[in-house]
Amino acid sequence: MTVHFVSRNSYNLAYVFHSIPNRPTILFLPGYYSDMSGTKALFLKQQAADNGYGFLSLDYSGHGQSGGDFFKGTISSWLEDVIAVIEVTQADNLIAVGSSMGGWLMLLLALKKPSLIRRLVGIAAAPDFTEELIWPVLSAEQKQILQTQGSLRVPSDYNDIGTPLSYGLIEDGRQNLLLRQPIECSVPIRLIHGTADKDVPYPFALKLMDLLTSTDVQVRLLKDADHRLSQPEQLKVIWQEVIG
Repeated sequence: MTVHFVSRNSYNLAYVFHSIPNRPTILFLPGYYSDMSGTKALFLKQQAADNGYGFLSLDYSGHGQSGGDFFKGTISSWLEDVIAVIEVTQADNLIAVGSSMGGWLMLLLALKKPSLIRRLVGIAAAPDFTEELIWPVLSAEQKQILQTQGSLRVPSDYNDIGTPLSYGLIEDGRQNLLLRQPIECSVPIRLIHGTADKDVPYPFALKLMDLLTSTDVQVRLLKDADHRLSQPEQLKVIWQEVIG
């Protein structure tokens, strides 16, 4: 599938898109510091092609093949990236699938553009992760560095150089918090979470279910699965929930 680019602000935004007339389009939203070349993205792209679904995904600014400065990215700006590729492709009838931070963006998109959404699937969805999961565990020294220097890297289990973090992301996250009030959404919603997820503990999914106003919300817990949910049997579960 050809990678396309759309000019947005001071950078080019990379995306892939394939539409099938009169069929839903699967919109995959990657997680923080991830991109559309990851295991779940490639799996869903192939499944969409094999089963007659459209497919749309992107690299947020500062990620993957997109331009832009990662440290300048925020929840708000990455949501606008998502909306930009939707507008340029005119994609609709979307099954939005959000992985980790992508689950936060997925929900914000559904609130902002409800007419485009037919179904939501969260994969270890992490709304409010900046305020609920990151800020509380930072040391006083790390918080001071963030506030005075604007950014730092925090240790990561996924790479040796650590995960980049900006104070702008923390501040902007506070303007997009969802877990403090009911979340108005009427479409079917499926939340998949591993019980061994150390990054986003699975009670997050239960709290999210309680706050969603949709009457069709299901949580599927996978025993001993971690945050990545990228093993073959886990990918099969994800596909089952995508197609309903």
